[in-house]
Amino acid sequence: MAASTGGTSPQSKAETLAWLRKISGDLATATLTRLEESLPWYAEMPPGRRSAVGLVAQAGITSFIQWFDDPTSTPWIAADIFAAAPRELLRSVSLQQTLQLIRVTVSVTEERVAGRSESLRQAILEYSRDVAFASADVYARAAEARGLWDARLEALVVDSILTGEADEELPSRIAALGWHGHGEVCVLVGTTPQQFDVDQFRRAARKLGIDVLIGVQGSRLVLVIGRAITSSRSDETADIPFIEIARHLEPHFGPGYLVLGPTVAALVDASQSARAALAGFAVARGWRHAPRPVEADDLLPERALAGDPFAKQTLIDRIYRPLQAHSADLVTTLWSYLDNGRSLEATARELFVHPNTVRYRLKRVSEVIGWDATGPREALILQTALILGSIGTTESLRRRPTRPRP
Repeated sequence: MAASTGGTSPQSKAETLAWLRKISGDLATATLTRLEESLPWYAEMPPGRRSAVGLVAQAGITSFIQWFDDPTSTPWIAADIFAAAPRELLRSVSLQQTLQLIRVTVSVTEERVAGRSESLRQAILEYSRDVAFASADVYARAAEARGLWDARLEALVVDSILTGEADEELPSRIAALGWHGHGEVCVLVGTTPQQFDVDQFRRAARKLGIDVLIGVQGSRLVLVIGRAITSSRSDETADIPFIEIARHLEPHFGPGYLVLGPTVAALVDASQSARAALAGFAVARGWRHAPRPVEADDLLPERALAGDPFAKQTLIDRIYRPLQAHSADLVTTLWSYLDNGRSLEATARELFVHPNTVRYRLKRVSEVIGWDATGPREALILQTALILGSIGTTESLRRRPTRPRP
């Protein structure tokens, strides 16, 4: 890069440099005064941040004088301007504001040197162009570093949720990621597509009025979903069920099973949903006609057969114990109905009741626990729950200590 100083004689250039060094302090003072008068955001800054921006302006003037002295020796000296207060500048001033800062500084400097020489004016314009490019480069590198840090932090948070090893730092890490979710949360697990575009995924999430944490673990793609208040959120997407959200996001996953964990109250409880979703994803192939997406609770039989203790306990707590607590007749009727191949007549004969009585009791079963025994899939869930409940009851009776005889 060659400065437009070729028409300046060595003697006049030396005089110009001496003059620039002499007025550099006045230039810095005039620049700061102009910044305060013309840029409202600068005037409203706290004193510490205003001082940091002032240091950058002063460094710019000093750097220009060095560059004007020998523009070929340090072609990237413009980038050194931001070494004065790089972190403070990037935290408090946007790229647009930095360009405004450059414009004001150049304007003040041009006014002071306007009558000196045309070559000096051209050098200022050329240098200001380099500073503008340098500032863009600084912000671009900062954004890239921030993106890499956010990706590592997001992976750490998702891993903590999946392993259930949440610590006291988890809420602060979530806040650092700019999580906008509030209230209920659930976890969605599927396969990673060959061409995975994380930005496209986030755009789709924003349109649904949700916030997401994304974790890519080889061929497995994990999504932590939370409802969010965004500008793109509409009445059509407000508080839609998570299963509907999963259906909208389904095209962005790779082929294979897609399992949605149960809903939990807050993000700090997401490990419960993650545990169920991962367990369901591992055994989803056991259901030949599993829908996509499928809820983890619909895979409770497969999960229980695979040894998932949480699934076993869920079946007992949600089905066996409520029925047993409500009426022994409901448990007996459900057992008989399932053992007799879901035949109303065979169940009625075994229980010595009318088939309408069986129908009534099965309806009561559905009202009490929410599952309908007349469907083949739900019948499997209920039968698994009855088996697990009976085994658990028998084991508890065996473990109960006997009272010594008097």
